[in-house]
Amino acid sequence: QVQLVETGGGLVQPGGSLKLSCAVSGTIFSIYALAWYRQAPGKQRELVATIAYGGSTNYADSVKGRFTISRDNSKKTLYLQMHSLKPEDTAVYYCNTATRQWSSWGPGTQVTVSS
Repeated sequence: QVQLVETGGGLVQPGGSLKLSCAVSGTIFSIYALAWYRQAPGKQRELVATIAYGGSTNYADSVKGRFTISRDNSKKTLYLQMHSLKPEDTAVYYCNTATRQWSSWGPGTQVTVSS
């Protein structure tokens, strides 16, 4: 059973930074393309960023240039470094594979951007 635990969220002022982590257990980590998703209140869960097995990355237009996705295969951990945060980045952030292959999602981590 795959277990995902997202951490690192919090309350930050506009323009601030946060770094999210996702610890993965119960599966082989390194073979998957991985992703961060987010879900704001009243909205559908959306893809934020992906990182392939080889390390190539892609980003949603809304976060391009501000967010950086990375992975540490030895620690089975996925990261999302977020800079220049905006109120519209407020959401619960989740990790999964790039194709949402893992059926059990983690609890997510709340990011709130507000002054």
